[in-house]
This record gives sequence, C-alpha cells and structure tokens, in this order.
Amino acid sequence: MKTMSGKKLARTLEGHGWSLLRISGSHHIYGKPGSSVRLSVPIHGDRPLKVGLFQHLLKMAGLSEADLET
Repeated sequence: MKTMSGKKLARTLEGHGWSLLRISGSHHIYGKPGSSVRLSVPIHGDRPLKVGLFQHLLKMAGLSEADLET
C-alpha cells in the first residue's frame, strides 16, 4: 500500500465532504456533517504518513485506495 503526506490526505478528505474543524498544533481535526467521527491528521510538511496510521484514517473516513485515485 502506498501512503501520502498528511497535507495531501487533508486535501483529499476535503474533496470527499470532510471539513476542517480546528487545528491543534500540527494536527488538523476534520469532521463531517451528520457523523460523530473525528479525524486527526498530522501535517508535518511533505513527510509521508506511516502505513498503519494512513490505513486507519482511510478506514475511519470510509474511503478506500480506489477513492484516492479519483
């Protein structure tokens, strides 16, 4: 599985209806209307996210790798 930077994942989430709720340090907290799920995406420049964290964030967001390519 490929990973991506937190910055790029944040843009992808915003494209799928997630909105930035607040920023706490280097972590951007995203939420979606009608959902109680909150995603904390670490933004550390262009450093890629670790695979386990990346998979977890995708699962919590209800996205798959195929969604990232569109």
